[in-house]
Amino acid sequence: MKLEDIRREYSKGGLRREMLADEPTAQFEVWLQQAVDAKFSDPTAMVVATVDETGQPSQRIVLLKHLDEKGFVFFTNTGSRKAQELKGNNKVSLHFPWHAIERQVIVYGEAKPLSTAAVAKYFLSRPQESQLAAWASQQSRPVSSRKALMETFHAMKAKFSNGDIPLPDFWGGYCVEPSKIEFWQGGDHRLHDRFMYVKQPDSTWSIERLNP
Repeated sequence: MKLEDIRREYSKGGLRREMLADEPTAQFEVWLQQAVDAKFSDPTAMVVATVDETGQPSQRIVLLKHLDEKGFVFFTNTGSRKAQELKGNNKVSLHFPWHAIERQVIVYGEAKPLSTAAVAKYFLSRPQESQLAAWASQQSRPVSSRKALMETFHAMKAKFSNGDIPLPDFWGGYCVEPSKIEFWQGGDHRLHDRFMYVKQPDSTWSIERLNP
């Protein structure tokens, strides 16, 4: 297999300035709905990129759980690698890779911690097993075996068997407030269509086309 020989054309449709909404949240909602309609298994999956104190980037896939005019919301263990890196540098990039429809969206912004009330509201809406998993996992830390992890899970299940599962004090969420959002649509001959929304000081958005 020669990796350099693997290629294809991108020809599912172009993107023109007149097709774009005036602000990026509205445009993103249109594309997200189209990804949902296309029956993607995880249309809300996004890559979250953070940077540690040495400048080393790291990435992981999480699920978008809320979107409004303020930004993009996700939840995580506050002891996780991403949460620890966000303490030192809250600048973040999100990437939505919708390959099947030859689209991607990249969000640049700052991650702001959510209130305890907002985190609790979402946590209590999760399935019970997911709530227990949050208690059982010391996210990003070493664990000796799958067996050890499951033993902790079952111990948490027994601990909370007689009532509601409370919000862990090590579980939180973030709203990524965007400063720039890029919309990318694949094009013939690698002449892809790229448009960047940039937030202005008066909170309006400018839009510029980028070279592919």
